[in-house]
Amino acid sequence: MNKTPIRQMVNKIFNNEEWSMKVLGVTGMPGSGKGLVAGVARKLGFKVIRMGDVIREEAEKREAPVGETAIRLRKEYGDFVVARRCIDKIKTLERIKSKSDQNTKSGLYMIEGIRSPMEVEMFRENFRNFKVISVNSTPVTRFKRLINRQRSDDSKQKTDFQKRDNRELKFGIGEVIATSDYMVVNEGSKKKFKSIIRSILTNELSNNG
Repeated sequence: MNKTPIRQMVNKIFNNEEWSMKVLGVTGMPGSGKGLVAGVARKLGFKVIRMGDVIREEAEKREAPVGETAIRLRKEYGDFVVARRCIDKIKTLERIKSKSDQNTKSGLYMIEGIRSPMEVEMFRENFRNFKVISVNSTPVTRFKRLINRQRSDDSKQKTDFQKRDNRELKFGIGEVIATSDYMVVNEGSKKKFKSIIRSILTNELSNNG
């Protein structure tokens, strides 16, 4: 099967001698559509690092609820703990890649689930030209998606959904969304939404440097 024109363009950019590592971030309230953004990114060659997975893994070790673990982690290790672990993971992957092949180009990474301005600040200190895409949907739409998604940590009751939203807002996600580099509304068709995200990502790749 022939490669799509978009994928061919990405490969051309990626093979440029002046290519440097590209790291982008995604933020949004629960159920807004961050996973759809990550899916588009994967098809363009991005490795997706999910901040929520760091918390879920820790919650499993502690045998504690995910929401409670998110709060405790930050109290115990500071507000930067999840971001720090994501940065370490990306840098470890890059070291492994460079050791296996000295001629290998730096990679493409997307960090999904940014919640606080301090996390954004830390990513910008570690990754050149780091930018954030925010995904926005109404609470009604988001709640319906969470009900249909049925992930273990998703809110199935309206009161739990509102508590989760409040917890996210306390982390500072509202400011992250408001100051993001790209704001995308996810209320229409998936096809149109994915097309917009694909355009943003390919634009970022072509402007890498």
